[in-house]
Parts: sequence; structure tokens; C-alpha cells
Amino acid sequence: MKVSILIPVRNGEQFLEECLDSIIRQTYLDWELIVVDDHSSDGTELILKNYSNQDNRITFLKNSGKGIIDALQLAYSKSSGEFITRMDADDIMIPNKIELMVQKLEQKGKGFVAVGLVEYFAKNGVGEGYFKYQEWLNDLTLTERNFEEVYRECVIPSPSWMVFREDFESLGAFNSAIYPEDYELTFRMYKQGLKVASIDQVIHKWRDYSTRTSRTDPHYSDNFFLPLKMKYFMELHRDINRPLEVWGAGNKGKELAKYLIEQNIEFEWACNNPNKIGKDIYGKILISDKEIFTRENPQILIAIRNEKATAQIKKVFNSKNLTPNLDYFLLS
Repeated sequence: MKVSILIPVRNGEQFLEECLDSIIRQTYLDWELIVVDDHSSDGTELILKNYSNQDNRITFLKNSGKGIIDALQLAYSKSSGEFITRMDADDIMIPNKIELMVQKLEQKGKGFVAVGLVEYFAKNGVGEGYFKYQEWLNDLTLTERNFEEVYRECVIPSPSWMVFREDFESLGAFNSAIYPEDYELTFRMYKQGLKVASIDQVIHKWRDYSTRTSRTDPHYSDNFFLPLKMKYFMELHRDINRPLEVWGAGNKGKELAKYLIEQNIEFEWACNNPNKIGKDIYGKILISDKEIFTRENPQILIAIRNEKATAQIKKVFNSKNLTPNLDYFLLS
């Protein structure tokens, strides 16, 4: 069955040929590649014309709109494959990536999203933060727990998923205009009830460099992430009959508290810092974290950046038989 590979690209000449070559070398041959040039001002167009002239499986289009979402919408509208996947123009596919993903979906059937492991690479070495993100993401994928921590970060990396076209249509394809688009799509996969079908090997090499879109485009800045998380929390999980508690008074906790206040959402604010307990911040008096468990059946939003502290809190919650994404939610 045919796989539709969709790529939006803007000013990608530096790495585009390496990306395209990795697709052409795929062991799975029944694919179409639809690349949409989003108003590039470098040599991207010439590269795409050359490759599309040499391989009739490659289609080159120019974005009639502007931005990644418009480019993806155009690419998808011209696609015809039974399987849909996305690729980034600066990354590299492992040679059997498409074959492994198709095999996994054929094995599992509809209702699944195939996800494989990713590996960051960079000219001057991968930073510690990205390496930790890679470890966290791959651990979730190996255990197929991606959606369990969907409120923390994007748990389905945009260039490392594949779904049946029918499932993609059911969740709305690329019809949402909300950024960051990859994270928003992940939430819709979760909402649709797709299950993770894990591939237990690295299938995608993720290039990190200073001018990558996720580093420079304002649509991927932190202030876009919290509203997206809270939109889906309120839509999918918020039970107004249960008290809402925020745990954490660091920068992330303050960001969350400020957002909830601006949205007129009632909550209590707790922390374990004795220097902050009892203080008034944004008109809220902070309570001790121990008081949370005296509340009747609360929903708890955990906004703590420290990984060790988060892991300890998870252990406490699990020991009390509290369920992630029902009773407590990891937001950072």
C-alpha cells in the first residue's frame, strides 16, 4: 500500500538534499513524496525541481498560503496514500523507517499510530536538554506510554509517526490552525483514542542546529504551549465537580497560576517550599502541598520543572492509587 510522505520546507537548501536522499534510499518503495515550498528565498526550489524531475514519486508544490500549517494542508490535499506520515526537511530517515512503520500498522490495524525511536544529532554535539528530551521520549515510546504524559511536551514527534489515512481523516487531518501544530495534532490523536504501536529501534535522526524552525519561529515559543495544554485539559478532563489544585510555585507554577487567574478558573495553589507557604502571590495564598490530600477527590495540575521532584511526586500519587490524566496531570 502506498505511503504519502509530506514535507513543508522553507529555506532548506543546507540539508534538503541529504533528507531527500534518505527517502529515496528507503527499502519500502511504494511511496509518494509531496514537498511544499513555503516561500523560500534560497536554492530550495531548484533542488526540489531537480529531484522531482529525476523521480516521479516526488511532487514539488509552492505554498499558496503561508506557514507550515498551510503547507501541510496543501500537501495532504494532493496526497493519495493509504498511509500518512510527515517528514522534516532537515532530518534523515533510517533506510528501513517506512518499511518498519508500514509493517507495524499492517500488524496492528486501524486505530493505531506507529511511532519509532528518535536520535538527535548535531554538528557540535547535542545539548544536555535535548539529550534528556530524547531519552524521555524514547522511554515513553518503548513502553507505549506516550499519551500518559501528553500534557508535559509533544509525545509524538512530528517526523516519527504514521497512521492509516482513514484514522487521519477521522481526527481532522491538518485542518486545525493552532500552533504548535505537531503538539496540537498529538492532542487530537489522544482525543481520537488512537493507541501507540511502538517500533523498538531508532528510525529517525533528528538534526539540531541554531536556526531550526522549532528554535526560531515564535509559534514554538513557550507562551504557545500552556494555552494548548489547558485547552485540551478543560475539554477532555476537567471535572467541575472536583476541586482544582495547582502544585508548584516556581516559574512554571507561576505561569500556570497566572493563566488560570486570567481565565477566571478557580483553583487552590500549593507548594512544599516553607518560604512560600502562606504568602500571597497574584492574590492567591499558597497552601502546603500536604493540604491537597485533605481535599475531597481533587484534580491536581503539577507544574514543577525539576525531574527528580516530579518523579517523587508521581510515586506518591501512584501509591495513593491516583491515575495520571484523570486525577493528576504533569504539565512540565
